[in-house]
Amino acid sequence: MNTENSVMVYIQQNGGRAAEVSLELVCKARDLADKLGVTVSASLFCEKAGEEVKRLAGFGADRVYLAEDPRLKLYTPIPYSKLMIQVISQYKPQIVLFGATTEGRDLAPRVASFLKVGLTADCTDLRIGDHTQKETEYKDILYQIRPAFGGNIIATIVCPEKKPQMATVREGVMRMGEPDISRKAETVKVAAALGKDDFPTEIISQVLEEKTVNLKGAQIIVSGGFGVGSRDNFALIRELAQTLGAEVGGSRAAVDAGFIGKEHQVGQTGTTVRPKLYIACGISGAIQHRAGMDNSARIIAINSDPEAPIFSIAHYGIVGDLNEVIPRMIKAYKARV
Repeated sequence: MNTENSVMVYIQQNGGRAAEVSLELVCKARDLADKLGVTVSASLFCEKAGEEVKRLAGFGADRVYLAEDPRLKLYTPIPYSKLMIQVISQYKPQIVLFGATTEGRDLAPRVASFLKVGLTADCTDLRIGDHTQKETEYKDILYQIRPAFGGNIIATIVCPEKKPQMATVREGVMRMGEPDISRKAETVKVAAALGKDDFPTEIISQVLEEKTVNLKGAQIIVSGGFGVGSRDNFALIRELAQTLGAEVGGSRAAVDAGFIGKEHQVGQTGTTVRPKLYIACGISGAIQHRAGMDNSARIIAINSDPEAPIFSIAHYGIVGDLNEVIPRMIKAYKARV
């Protein structure tokens, strides 16, 4: 088998079922691989894969490196790191992508440290381009793009001298396309030499908390920022959201101030969303917030500051006191329905 011929995605799984962020990355890997003229590979470690290889193929995977073992039912760092290092060392992909989840953020640095390669965390975009460094030109390098310096700038990071180029990517920032059920993928069984010493810890039970907020799937989101003023004032944001049948979101500043829970946070350090309508109330529009919602189909911004950065990406802007504007919006909407 040829080496250095793929864009590889680590597949985070639960019960053998791939996490949504991993499917998003397979779709993005397909796009990157097509630009490079290479294949897409996926690394899946689980108790039993079932039909998951077919599912990964539908989203764009050409080859799946599969290790099945009852002891791999739940993620633990040592065996998963060992398997990922083994697969990368043997098949030498150009690029390796992980979801920027709790699991991905634990696994990716372990693998990068062992392989002595670079790792860019929490990317919001990935592209292919050229790079010149010290009179050396590197072709088809991975541009790893993410907010930096507290979200004040967008940085493009490259690791041209060593491969694989590795990155973790935020959930929701890559579009997940429709699967092509006619696609097929080659399955490569991974001979995992895992001994008792590779499992020094045991997970006795796993408790999964049901999500009460579905920002990623929402068609309409009404978000409040620090400009809302207080936790009590967020009642107005909730009232507008209830009127429109929307989810309630918040900026990081609002969450840090205690106005709303972190599960509602939109942005680089929260949830990336793409609703049909996003209403930003009292949100200034810092880069890290815009990175999480600027792909919304329609954006309405309400802010008392006419120079607020949020107006630069808004389709419609209302300069005014949200305590006056929102009640009028609610009244106007109710009058129409």
